[in-house]
Amino acid sequence: MEEPRRTALAHWGFPAFFAGLGGYHLATLLITAVSADRFAEIDIADPPVLGPLLLLLFVPNALLGLGPVVLSWWRGGGPRRDFGVVPTARDVKVGLACGGLSLLAAWVLGVVLLRLRRDTSSPLEEIGALSGGKSVWLALAALFVVVGAPLTEELLTRGALWGALEHHRVPPLAILGLTSLIFAFLHEESWRTVSLFAQGLAIGAARLITGRVPASVIAHATNNLLPAAYLYAGAS
Repeated sequence: MEEPRRTALAHWGFPAFFAGLGGYHLATLLITAVSADRFAEIDIADPPVLGPLLLLLFVPNALLGLGPVVLSWWRGGGPRRDFGVVPTARDVKVGLACGGLSLLAAWVLGVVLLRLRRDTSSPLEEIGALSGGKSVWLALAALFVVVGAPLTEELLTRGALWGALEHHRVPPLAILGLTSLIFAFLHEESWRTVSLFAQGLAIGAARLITGRVPASVIAHATNNLLPAAYLYAGAS
């Protein structure tokens, strides 16, 4: 199965990327403004149980993929045609291999970075602390980490942005580097930028090898399996 033609991405790929990115930052600002007073005096040693409010933390991330999907329906041929969202057997094989490589890079660089800076905390640890232990809400949050985040982030970076740059004949390796850099900065964890960039290269390699977005989605999901398991299993 050949990669769907993305000629139309030249016209709406960049707007889709910036729409998704803008939605992400706008939602982040709104949620921060609304919740600032509510959580200003939270004692992390004895946090409240947030329940369904946990899922609010993932709303900005969900909006990353909304721009590409909406623009694809409006100006393109729909997500299935424009992004080839249904994976093939080759997508699965390459995606799993590249996802495993990403996990290896995360582990090796993570050990080095933790030795250099010990006062770091992961957003997943904060989510786990505010979950009040294992619950259906925490399970849904972990599921989003494995399924939702890979889909939305890949539609934005390796879908809309990659396709638009590709149409304008940007060299493939330059596209891989640029999308990996954006992937790293999207996570807003400065101490892990180097590690996230390396993971982005591994995940993006799946897109480069197959020419298809589903391969990078599977690689990204594979990469997120351990963090999602840690999020749920680590809850007290």
